[in-house]
Amino acid sequence: MKYTSTRGDQSPKRFCDILLEGLAPDGGLYLPEAYPQVSDATLTEWRRVYHDDGYAALAFEVLSLYIDDIPAADLRALCEKTYTEAIFGTGEIVPLRHVEDDLWLEALSNGPTLAFKDMAMQLLGNLFEYELGRRGEQLNILGATSGDTGSAAEYAMRGKQGVRVFMTSPHGRMSAFQQAQMFSLMDDNIHNIAIEGVFDDCQDIVKAVSNDLDFKRRYKIGTVNSINWARLLAQVVYYFAGYIQATEPSTPTLGAEAPALPPEGAPTTLGRPGGGLVNTQKVSFTVPSGNFGNVCAGHVARMMGLPIAQLVVATNENDVLDEFFRTGVYRVRGSADTHETSSPSMDISKASNFERFVFDLLGRDAARTADLFGPQLAQTGRFDLSADPAFAQAASRYGFASGKSTHADRLATIRDVFERHGMMIDTHTADGVKVAREHLQPGVPMVVLETALPIKFADTIVEALGQQPERPPKFEGIEALPKRVVVMPADVAQVKAFVVEKCQ
Repeated sequence: MKYTSTRGDQSPKRFCDILLEGLAPDGGLYLPEAYPQVSDATLTEWRRVYHDDGYAALAFEVLSLYIDDIPAADLRALCEKTYTEAIFGTGEIVPLRHVEDDLWLEALSNGPTLAFKDMAMQLLGNLFEYELGRRGEQLNILGATSGDTGSAAEYAMRGKQGVRVFMTSPHGRMSAFQQAQMFSLMDDNIHNIAIEGVFDDCQDIVKAVSNDLDFKRRYKIGTVNSINWARLLAQVVYYFAGYIQATEPSTPTLGAEAPALPPEGAPTTLGRPGGGLVNTQKVSFTVPSGNFGNVCAGHVARMMGLPIAQLVVATNENDVLDEFFRTGVYRVRGSADTHETSSPSMDISKASNFERFVFDLLGRDAARTADLFGPQLAQTGRFDLSADPAFAQAASRYGFASGKSTHADRLATIRDVFERHGMMIDTHTADGVKVAREHLQPGVPMVVLETALPIKFADTIVEALGQQPERPPKFEGIEALPKRVVVMPADVAQVKAFVVEKCQ
């Protein structure tokens, strides 16, 4: 398996090379030269693997299609080390919960930091330690977070041999719980940098450092943001797990029992493994999204052949992605126009992973992709594909749809789901449920990807419900713990100097 850059760099790279590299040398993002195709027979076998052997075994099957430079036995061991009940709180790892009619939640927030980012980050930490150990090298991870990536990365990397983490975040723009999760870590290899700006300023710093090839190579700079293909690849697995559960006649649930099958009379060819199963039933996914990483993993799964009807992008007031899927215009916002919302992990106006999808949408035209995401965005802050015949394919060929949610919407959704179904959901998941309800299709299960547990956004939960969300015992009093963080202006040179200082 070889990987190529969305901007045309054809240097042959294998998985472990791009694992440690992050951005391609030309500033593009890595994708496989072709997506492996999953046949009906393979999907049937993976259904059996998931039921008989669990999530870790399914992860091994998916990852094996993309990783051929780690011995199979080692890769299987890394998956088994990562996806355990001890780490994720349940043997199912990503169980489905039925909400209503054809609407489901896929629980992705059972990991150490109570957010879906743990699903990929825990694996990434183990992959980094494994590969750095093989090479006898060190890696300095420079990341940007709007809330959950930072804590997930730091909890996954803390104490790992050969790894330092430098995590930038927008100063004062995360919830108190999110800040406490990150800033209370005192591990010697963890460094928090609060940037005076918004998330996009942090992301721009990470990209600028990654594009300084001399600095990147001298100080062994890597990344854990979803620009890193390995992280996105790990997220592909839970789309397969969600599909398998949503198309089973009897799906394990954490909430009310309800059939996941289409209503009587709707076409379906479902069955049990070994019984002539033909995987023609389609499932849709709604994904709360700001940086396009989580939903891009769904795009990859769909390109592999997973029967996904719709990939619905749910945004908050920072609706750059919703605007594109409605109009064909991709228009980034400046710091002053990036709203501070009650779903802060999506307070993003420049979706760095979006380049991967546009590359596919344009027929993998690297030169055009490079122009759109390079000179055009730099000069005008926007590009317009509305008149391009390819734009219509975003929905017709690739299944994308979108919607927007506001603070009032998420309060109403949190209240409604709690009062009618007895479930407490976080603010970002509420954005997903609100938008998912607008895109339901009869007989097609709609799975909303849960992004975090409600405790991470307690103030808004209290505003909606008048009560505090449940707090896991290990996080009692976390906001009062001592904090270690450095506040800096949005200045690339100062961040570089800080990295150099800590590497002495």
